[in-house]
Formats: sequence, structure tokens, C-alpha cells
Amino acid sequence: MTSTIQQRREAVMRNVYQLGHVSVRQLAKDLCVSEATVRRDLHGLATEGLLELTHGGASVIHTSDYSFISKSMRNVNAKRIIAKLACELISDGEQLFLDSGTTCFEMTAFLRSKRGLSVIVSSVRTAQELHSPGVSVLLLGGQYRPDRMDTVGPIAFEVLERFRGYRAFIGIDGLGTDSGLTSVDIDSANIFTQAARNAKELVLLADSNKFDNPSLYKISDFTPVSTVITEKEPSPKWVAFLKTQNVKILYPKEKSTHPQE
Repeated sequence: MTSTIQQRREAVMRNVYQLGHVSVRQLAKDLCVSEATVRRDLHGLATEGLLELTHGGASVIHTSDYSFISKSMRNVNAKRIIAKLACELISDGEQLFLDSGTTCFEMTAFLRSKRGLSVIVSSVRTAQELHSPGVSVLLLGGQYRPDRMDTVGPIAFEVLERFRGYRAFIGIDGLGTDSGLTSVDIDSANIFTQAARNAKELVLLADSNKFDNPSLYKISDFTPVSTVITEKEPSPKWVAFLKTQNVKILYPKEKSTHPQE
């Protein structure tokens, strides 16, 4: 698939998730292509289960709420702020693990200019975006999930178990002071748990909507977390809690550090 086709498909999906429904005529006008081209794109996306065809257009499939594309449309500005802050912590020559989520995906634009990086990923989309002379990508194998564009399962788990000495950057679906770091699906939770356990450092990426909003499957407690990066200062309750856990908090313009010993 050419980059032009992929970019057009992504533009279609952005419109679908932002508006709920799109028409062939309007998409053709917005994308400066023929209505026949739009119909082909919509048919292909519908075949992949990413949207639902309607008379004269397409609409959101609500059962796909946790797909990669759906997630990528949410809190975009917050994710970019967090991604930029995360990449400011990374130096040339490091070994990293990036999870398969959309916040880590936003990091790719900032990482391509680095040199000598080795990056472990389970996301095919993230692997593609990291293509750069200075970045070596290690893609986990396993069962491929088309909606999330990642790999999971025993094979992915076995390959990840071979790696040590990396810094893990993990964006979670929710967190709580009691529940810790959580994910909406068990397969992702298993991979992220292992990545956190084997990492030399765990950096947590969480926009403000994730605080006090835990999901079903636990990834970890706060013990391995060195830093939480978010787009704005957390509530006083969370600032106090993370201080008790010896976790740094990074957000734009201000930083809090480990408690003094």
C-alpha cells in the first residue's frame, strides 16, 4: 500500500471518528479525489472491519472503540505533549521498549532524528514509523491483531523474555492508587507486565483522563515506575501519592522530583 493511499485512508478514518458518519460526496471534495476512489477506500476499510458502510457513505462501528485508529483520535494534543516530553529523556545510543499504544506511537516523530537507538516494539505501525538510518527496530512476533496493528500471545511473550537492559515506555489505559497500572485487554496487559518486569527503568505515559479511571486488567503496581509523564499537573492527591512512591512527575514547564532523603 503506497503512502498516499495510507494517508488517505487515515484521513477517512479521522473524519469517521470525529463526525460519526461521512458521505462519499463530502469525502471526495475534502480529499480532492473522485467519488469512485472514495468508494474503493470505504469498501476496503469496511472489509477490514474498521467502519460500516451506509447508503452514500460510512459510519463508526462502535465495537471497534479500542482499535488503534479509534484510540489515535482521542486526546491527540495531550498525547503529543507527553510524547515530546518522553523523547527529551532519551539520548542517542539507548535501548528502548515502546508499547503498542497511540501515545508511544506519537513518540516516533521525535525519535527518528536520534542516532544509535535500538527499539523493541510489538506494533507494526510503530515499527514502520520508526524507519530511519539511526534507529534499529526489533519487532516482536506472535499473533497479529489487525484492529490494533500489534502482536501478542506466547511467541511475542517468549521473544520479549530474551531482552534486558532497556528503558520501557508504557502508555496505560487507566490507573488508580489502589489498582496501579491497568489495561483494557488481557493480551496487552501480559506483554506490558513482562516489559515492565524486565526493564531497567519504567516510564509511564498517562494523559489526565487516565487518572482515577482504572481498567480491568492490572499491569503492575507503582514499584517499578521511575517517572510519570502527563500533559498537565495532576491533582494534589496524585502529587502526594506519587511522592510517597518515589515517582517523578513530568508535565509541561514544571517538574517535580524525588522526595529529598
